[in-house]
Amino acid sequence: MGGAVSAGEDNDDLIDNLKEAYYIRSELVERAFRAIDRADYYLDEYRDNAYKDLAWRHGNIHLSAPCIYSEVMEALDLQPGLSFLNLGSGTGYLSTMVGLILGPFGVNHGIELHSDVIEYANQKLDSFIKTSDSFDRFEFCEPSFVAGNCLEIPPDSRQYDRVYCGAGVQKEHEDFMKQLLKIGGVLVMPLEEKLTKITRTGVNSWETKKIISVSFAPLVQPKHSINGRRKNIPLPKYEVRSLQELSRICIRHALRVCPDEPHSLPRGRAAAFGVSRGLAAAGLHKYGSRFKRRRVHRRHCNALVLATRQVVSTHSSSPAPPDSNNNQGTEEASGERELAWFVRGGRRAFRGRDGSEEAEEEAAAAPGEREERRHTRAGADDEDTEEGESLEETEEERETGELLRPTPSVNLLRERIMALPLPEPLKMYLLFYREK
Repeated sequence: MGGAVSAGEDNDDLIDNLKEAYYIRSELVERAFRAIDRADYYLDEYRDNAYKDLAWRHGNIHLSAPCIYSEVMEALDLQPGLSFLNLGSGTGYLSTMVGLILGPFGVNHGIELHSDVIEYANQKLDSFIKTSDSFDRFEFCEPSFVAGNCLEIPPDSRQYDRVYCGAGVQKEHEDFMKQLLKIGGVLVMPLEEKLTKITRTGVNSWETKKIISVSFAPLVQPKHSINGRRKNIPLPKYEVRSLQELSRICIRHALRVCPDEPHSLPRGRAAAFGVSRGLAAAGLHKYGSRFKRRRVHRRHCNALVLATRQVVSTHSSSPAPPDSNNNQGTEEASGERELAWFVRGGRRAFRGRDGSEEAEEEAAAAPGEREERRHTRAGADDEDTEEGESLEETEEERETGELLRPTPSVNLLRERIMALPLPEPLKMYLLFYREK
């Protein structure tokens, strides 16, 4: 299943396409997708296909199409501090993105049928923690995986705020899945060829919403033991964090949002989440390093205005007589003003003239036209200031030959930890023994 959006050249291109197609709709989900490179969860020989909106399978290793994952993430309505259970956790790609939103005080559990896939997922998780800059930019809820069939979870097991099943659920197992939810919780699963969102509104009340049509492999039925009794697969344990681990979380958070330097990551929306800060505390611009190079197309606005002005000039029936202020072509200038109001960048073209010429034209214009012109100019101040700054930056980049070169990111948290007057082993502990 997939192919709803076109392929991208890199992970950011893929996310841009998902946004344009309205599969990614919220800022938190967008940031989570941008923070995790989908290609990192592919085998090296298949990385070229990572940015296509297609599912991928190799042996027991499986990734759903990006458009499916984005719909799942949006439907789960994740918030920091919630508990999450991933049934059929696979490579851990989805669980890792979820962990960026849950933050360090959430719960992130997964159960996977194949033990070799769990080993693969743990390798990818370890690589993310040790090598990815995104790990230092966000507060993370590390997922825990266990091997087993999700249909063998004991009926009296703990319940979760959010549950996702990555395999087609047969109708007879719907009630079993519902019992894994707390009241107020959300379950997302493929049910009868539809990705379905079920919200538990009470002890025995539910709300169901069909999202999109999907095609998933069905859940594998459990194998019974010799005496006919079903095995019970225990879920991962809730682990109480040690005082040492809590101290590390608090120190990293304090350094991440430290306000005493000009380049500090802003607090942003993090304050609204209290201690359960997750991805919202990251302070990253939602477009990352790609935003700067996307503004280069604004240069063409004034050229269009000038071309339009030439058309007006050539189609004028007769030259306008000079007025008492030696301002020739007042009618022509008035036509130019009307056209410029409907062309993007036209307002900047008029304000680009020197003040004396503009004052003469305004004095020559009719009183009603002068008032309309002033109103239009005043209403566009904010927009044109931003466009002017963008154009200046673009011109500077063209002169230096660095138009399409993204600004390299700086790992501020790592730099601050390394600058602390602490023993090296303690610095490495604060960095989670990262490799770069």
